[in-house]
Amino acid sequence: MKKQIVSFCILVSLLISCSAGRQNDHTELDEPPASGLSGKELATAHCSRCHAFVDPQLLPKKIWREDVLPAMGHRMGIYNRGGRPDSLFDPGVSGDIVRKANIYPEKPVLAKADWDKIVQYFIEHAPDTIPVPVRSHPIRIGLKHFKYREASFSRHPAFTTLVKILPDNRGIIYNDSKPGLNMLTFLTPGLGEHYSIPMKSTPVQFDERSNQAYLTTAGGGIFPTDAPFGAMQQMRQTGPGKVYQPGNIVIANLQRPVCMAYGDLNKDGFEDMVACEFGNETGELAWYENNGKGSYSKRMLRAKPGAVTAIIKDANNDGLPDIYALMAQGDEGVFLYENLGAGKFREKRLLSFSPLNGSQYIELADFNKDGFDDIVYVCGDNADKTPVLKRYHGIYIFLNDGKCNFKQACFYPLNGAYKAMVRDYDLDGDLDIAAISFFPDYRHYPEESFVYLENKGDLKFDGYSFPQASGGRWIVMDTADMDGDGDTDIALGSFVYFLPDGDTTGLGKKWLSEGPSVIVLENTAR
Repeated sequence: MKKQIVSFCILVSLLISCSAGRQNDHTELDEPPASGLSGKELATAHCSRCHAFVDPQLLPKKIWREDVLPAMGHRMGIYNRGGRPDSLFDPGVSGDIVRKANIYPEKPVLAKADWDKIVQYFIEHAPDTIPVPVRSHPIRIGLKHFKYREASFSRHPAFTTLVKILPDNRGIIYNDSKPGLNMLTFLTPGLGEHYSIPMKSTPVQFDERSNQAYLTTAGGGIFPTDAPFGAMQQMRQTGPGKVYQPGNIVIANLQRPVCMAYGDLNKDGFEDMVACEFGNETGELAWYENNGKGSYSKRMLRAKPGAVTAIIKDANNDGLPDIYALMAQGDEGVFLYENLGAGKFREKRLLSFSPLNGSQYIELADFNKDGFDDIVYVCGDNADKTPVLKRYHGIYIFLNDGKCNFKQACFYPLNGAYKAMVRDYDLDGDLDIAAISFFPDYRHYPEESFVYLENKGDLKFDGYSFPQASGGRWIVMDTADMDGDGDTDIALGSFVYFLPDGDTTGLGKKWLSEGPSVIVLENTAR
């Protein structure tokens, strides 16, 4: 998974104050003097420096009061019981990194009177409740050219953090990650177990590149961390059956990587890597220069947490590969790193999003066939302090004007959307979308957990799902021609740690006892 853990990338805090990483300028005082500004002016000043301002109307009073504002206060050195509590820091190296970064200042960065005004502003202007989104266009049940296949081998409950289709009818790789146990399993084309490998760290991405295979691991466990325990390692094939086994560590000390992208960024003939080190409170986006001798040199792009997707592609047709990156964790947006040559890049913000969006994934695709890559953007991570259904979660298409300026042209609402993969699934010459949701509205629209969007032209889509869609909690997805028949198949992986709505639907109990780890939607277009 990407976000991964995408894939399951828990967004622990939504509002990141610029006080993070900054020393208190008033060392002789317990707090700065009061500003005399209004609550709205203070909220705008402190909340907009490092991310988009959040309108109080977007969250109910209870969430502002009990969750978001206390977390925001911690970022400003405001603690209810006086001193900074040790509970804010993870044990070990993860907590040490956050302390050093001064994410939670020991002393306030604003006067208590100013902070009280900010709290009052949000509480007074927030609604009591947020309406539950109502679907204007239903998702129809039935996929006319996909066949449902369930793996005969699963572990219960499923904690899938990676699913990868191997082309040429070679089966599927997936990882099951429970606390203290990671099992990388290779399934046969018939979806039975071929073999399994215990792993010390959580696999989130598998890539075959020329004659090499690489496995990205996020770290020791499945939960968010700032510890640099992630790695990129080679996988080697051994024995008569040429089975994969863990090999040498290629890049170590990665800070919870969730996505790796590959490309020769400096045009020296060696393939470099871009690492989305999502981290948690800290993290970074970096590229790793291949020195041609089996070693890599780190080059920083953005020293902030939340890097979740990276794509290497020439954006301006100058012959140099550029880097598109999606950032979450507060300052959410899509960034372009323009390649200036000689290993240097210039950052350009393409799109900005609210920190409530829960940005999850991007792809590039030319929807209007004008020769320019458009951006498909997915948001819906609700594993944070604001777990309410949000009307702006879903799949967006931003059209490119040819000069890397992007304008929204399509929005498909999908509660808790996590990933959307653009392909011509029905082989009719236009681009369709397959999407999963990890936080759908299970009570009213359980079919939202998977939706196939058939392109009807003019950026209009009809949504379809399959009867067994709510049989797992899909967090990872891959697409490829699994059986070599010329069409694109889909694999989904389930992760059931979070139960929906306190499990009032009964789905969680079913997942725990019998939910599959992996299913395949076999394309029958050919």
